[in-house]
Amino acid sequence: MEMAVKLAHKSVPYKLTRASHPRSHLIKGVPMYQAVLFDMDGTILDTITDLTICTNYALSQLGKPHEFPAELVKLCYGCGIEADMQKALAMAAGCAGEDLEYVENPTPLSSYGLTAQDTARLQSIFVPYYSAHCHLHTTPYDGIPALLSALRKRGIRTAVASNKDEADVAKLAAMHFPGLFDAIMGNSPAIHRKPAPDMLDRILHDLSIPKEQAVYIGDSEVDIETAKNAGLACISVTWGFRNKSFLARHGATRIAKNATELAMELGMRES
Repeated sequence: MEMAVKLAHKSVPYKLTRASHPRSHLIKGVPMYQAVLFDMDGTILDTITDLTICTNYALSQLGKPHEFPAELVKLCYGCGIEADMQKALAMAAGCAGEDLEYVENPTPLSSYGLTAQDTARLQSIFVPYYSAHCHLHTTPYDGIPALLSALRKRGIRTAVASNKDEADVAKLAAMHFPGLFDAIMGNSPAIHRKPAPDMLDRILHDLSIPKEQAVYIGDSEVDIETAKNAGLACISVTWGFRNKSFLARHGATRIAKNATELAMELGMRES
């Protein structure tokens, strides 16, 4: 059985407050959750510039159109590498942004004259190139390191569950959030990717945290569906790969537009 990769600790400018969230069970000084689990891309890290550069590079190596802006490229990501590559190829073949955006819209490769072999070729170029360049322009979103430190200071467990390849998740977590996560889990052959609940289930099992004491935070419809499938509370954020109206249309009920609002959703306030 694969275990979530364990990491370590750190510290904070937020503290818990009874008035910061309407939940009646929140008691002053008592955490609302024992564990807070995060998506990575578009949630804790702004990865879109590196993803855009690497996607355009991989497309260029196949002789495809390859000057796509970040606002379009980001609609290709979040579903797992094979689906992401299919969407990138469809984008290069003229697929409209609204058809790329929603994970349940199948990408009709055949209607664009594309095959599974094309997807495999693009993936074989993109994956090693992105792994070597994924850190060049990627940065944490404002307020996220401080929020993570505050959670850890309160004894709340933190983790990452991402559809990005696990080696890249581990590399970026260590680079940008040293000591701030108890566990990380990314895409690997040993576990089903999101929106299957397996990653969240495995992390909570390894941390010995009951589901009712955990929350999952993400920026996409994939994350909303993952939390639902795992039986976890979910908070959506609007600074990532999907906007507020899209998230609301696809089931988001708790939405934060910045780290301060996210802290409030978690029952915390700035000190």
